[in-house]
Amino acid sequence: MKKVHERGIKTPVLMLTARDTVDDKVKGLDAGTDDYLPKPFSFDELLARTRAMLRRAAPEKSNVIEIADLKIDTASHEVERANKKIELTAREYALLEYLARNKNMVLSRTKIAEHVRGYDFDTQTNVVDVYIRYLRKKIDDDFDKKLIKTVRGAGYKIGV
Repeated sequence: MKKVHERGIKTPVLMLTARDTVDDKVKGLDAGTDDYLPKPFSFDELLARTRAMLRRAAPEKSNVIEIADLKIDTASHEVERANKKIELTAREYALLEYLARNKNMVLSRTKIAEHVRGYDFDTQTNVVDVYIRYLRKKIDDDFDKKLIKTVRGAGYKIGV
């Protein structure tokens, strides 16, 4: 267990064992396990303990997506790059958030249009390209590091 913790691995550990004395449980927990369950055990108890460990281990959820110096607050729909606030239309914001939630993944024009279909994107027109151009103007033009990338013949992606 010490080697696991020394490597920075934060996966919760549940020790399942036939050893059931109080001394065994104390040694197991002191060795770094997160929970200790002696045999025989109920499968329902095992599942409940696993769920509890996962709840405790769950990272804090953030409303902010960060890509390099770009910050997107998904709760307030505020966007900034290098601490400079960027004003986006609803369509631009929806497109940017979709790209950001799929960071470093190539998204085809069709996928983008289907995802943002509530905003009347048409897969047979260049409207996706137009909105990508609008985003680039606001997100990338004033910066050396460009975040929105074209993947020729495949679509677009955002990332460093």
